[in-house]
Amino acid sequence: MIRALAALFGWLALVSASAAQPGRAPVALDVILGDTLPRNLSEFRFFSDGIGQTPNARVIGYELNTPLFSDYAVKQRFAFVPEGQTVRYTEEGVLDFPVGSALIKSFGYPADFRDPGSPVRWIETRVLLRRESGWVALPYIWNEDGSEAVLARAGRRLPASWIDAQGETQAISYRVPNQNQCKGCHARHDEITLIGPQARNLNDGSRLAQWVDWGFLDRAPVDAPRLPVWDDESDGSLAERARAYLDVNCAHCHNRDGPASNSGLFLQYQEADTVARGILKRPVAAGRGSGNLAFDIAPGDPDRSILLFRMQTDDPGIAMPELGRALLHREAIALIRRYIAEMPQPAS
Repeated sequence: MIRALAALFGWLALVSASAAQPGRAPVALDVILGDTLPRNLSEFRFFSDGIGQTPNARVIGYELNTPLFSDYAVKQRFAFVPEGQTVRYTEEGVLDFPVGSALIKSFGYPADFRDPGSPVRWIETRVLLRRESGWVALPYIWNEDGSEAVLARAGRRLPASWIDAQGETQAISYRVPNQNQCKGCHARHDEITLIGPQARNLNDGSRLAQWVDWGFLDRAPVDAPRLPVWDDESDGSLAERARAYLDVNCAHCHNRDGPASNSGLFLQYQEADTVARGILKRPVAAGRGSGNLAFDIAPGDPDRSILLFRMQTDDPGIAMPELGRALLHREAIALIRRYIAEMPQPAS
């Protein structure tokens, strides 16, 4: 249901962005490039109608094959690239966005996930601005009537509730990250960087070529790498889908240059070293975080695997990822459990 809602939002955004927009003021490039931190999201002019989030010219909606889990929030993703500029294709890592670009991501919850027409309460919109000095991350919180989103550099806790796909009422204290917490996921070599827009995660068979046609991307090789859709059993093997999920949800920290590099656990999809991926790898540190278990992944034995142990707890001192979730991702836990259970044990 989350994927269906996201696909609908993305389609509507593409239709809106491609339509003629006479008389509408363009995106405020001077605000993106400026030295100030705008108080109101509307100052950028990314959208024409506040919480309706109809994108302005040169603002396009997009989806990812395998998205980051954020407590079941639905998301709308947009990218802006200045007129006359293009994104540079890179096969590995994130695409290279030119100065003046912006990435915009809104988070919210429909009142009832069982109803595709259920209204969505948008809670926050996070913005990444590509300035001359590098990327700047800013969180904005929507007011009650959806007329404006206001900068919240200190973050905030907000109540959120909804009826899930099983008909159960869910309620959490939703955390809007503060500006420093944004760096917890988006920092590499002490600089803010992107996470989601990698060629392999954008490549759904046509999206990269569309971006080229629209003048957003410089090229799209026909053999561009592609990340499977983690929850689509027809798209890749069990191991490929499990590794896709771990790549998106864990590898922004668990990579050789990331904040968790000292763990020795590297979960990027393209990682070839099986021990580095956690298979029969002993933890760097013992204690609560390891559950006193011996291996990050114990082939054939999910209940003796630290990776799954940390995914299926909500204890803030143990849970992984450390930021961005208060709930267990039930469907992903089931996937990783099956992945480990069916993993062949090494020959003795």
